[in-house]
Amino acid sequence: RWLRQHEYVEKLNMHGILSASAGQEQLLTELLVTHAKIPVLIGELISVEIWKHKVFPVLCRLQDFKPRSTFPIYVVLHHEASIINLLETVFFHKEICESAEDSILDLIDYCHRKLTLLAARSTKAQAVTSAELRAEGLASPSSMQAGPVPPQELQKQAEMMEFEISLKALSVLRFITDQVESLPMSALTRMLNTHNLPCLLVELVEHCPWSCWEAGKLKKFENGTWHEVPPEDQVKMTKLDGQVWLALLSLLLSPECQRKYRFDGFNKSQLLKLRAFLTDVLIDQLPNLVEMRRFLSYLAVTEPAPPKKDLILEQVPIIRDHILKKNSGKWEAIAKHQVKHAFSPTEEELKFQARRWAQTYSLDMMEALAPDKPRCRVCGVEAAKRCSRCRNEWYCTRACQVQHWQKHKPACNLMA
Repeated sequence: RWLRQHEYVEKLNMHGILSASAGQEQLLTELLVTHAKIPVLIGELISVEIWKHKVFPVLCRLQDFKPRSTFPIYVVLHHEASIINLLETVFFHKEICESAEDSILDLIDYCHRKLTLLAARSTKAQAVTSAELRAEGLASPSSMQAGPVPPQELQKQAEMMEFEISLKALSVLRFITDQVESLPMSALTRMLNTHNLPCLLVELVEHCPWSCWEAGKLKKFENGTWHEVPPEDQVKMTKLDGQVWLALLSLLLSPECQRKYRFDGFNKSQLLKLRAFLTDVLIDQLPNLVEMRRFLSYLAVTEPAPPKKDLILEQVPIIRDHILKKNSGKWEAIAKHQVKHAFSPTEEELKFQARRWAQTYSLDMMEALAPDKPRCRVCGVEAAKRCSRCRNEWYCTRACQVQHWQKHKPACNLMA
């Protein structure tokens, strides 16, 4: 039943990406709003996040946890990425944001947790570099191993996936801030004062976790991969940079936000750090930042009035707290149950799941979604040959295919 639900989310996600690229996502957004599915998706997103932090680590420590294949576990880990990607695609529309209703508070909290992880990531020690991605690679349905897999490897795959999920959460949060005028009052208070998102976004501008220096060369993370930036493009604003600046513009320049935000000594000093980044080159790329520069100049020489304290009944997010309270003290029991009933499938069950996965990710759909030409699984150059048996792996030459066969064989047997 859960796998069927995951398939539906995957198909919605792929349909959303293709529709958005063609400018025809209106039908999907209308369906999600009409059937009130946004709160459902947010609840599912938070459930998987809790599973990753509460159950997955316990599961990896169990002595009897020796999975024959990473396939079922990857599906669960990937579920969170699919949902946040779908939300990123549709939250551009105001009606989607409004249809979230009270669950928007839970989504704001979720995005805050992900952005906190990004801000804490050291660009030198913890950033997922392009070399690591080439060496390890994220798990994929065509690279699932059929032999025992060390728990450390599974945890590393989850950590690498977490980075991309956090970047998607940044985009979702930026779309939420675009709708500050129509958000519930509690949502605005939560973003500005409970979580102090303006200062958190300043941290992201300062440390920029989606860029790093490697061997004296600047690399930036865009469209799912790290790539080297030529010297002439190093001052060019990326999509992720733009998301942070647009969110800051919405949170700091809105009259309602300025009325509610606490411009105390600490917050003021943090915000004024942005002036060092507001260069003429940056403003040429995003002209709206002229207003930001003007606001910060005014902030530097004035003492804004303290926020007006309204007597209100504040809403609080309930989804995450409800799940945590309901399952408190049961995480090990849940892990043991899932090892026995969910993550130890028979060979026949594994083949059945693999076939369903292959149907969900049809070759035509995957090729339509891929922004670039396929790459060789071994050496990474453009590939023109495909495994004729499962048709899920690409190679540039037969030599690379032969070299990779021992690793690919178990997955090929499942997918074929």
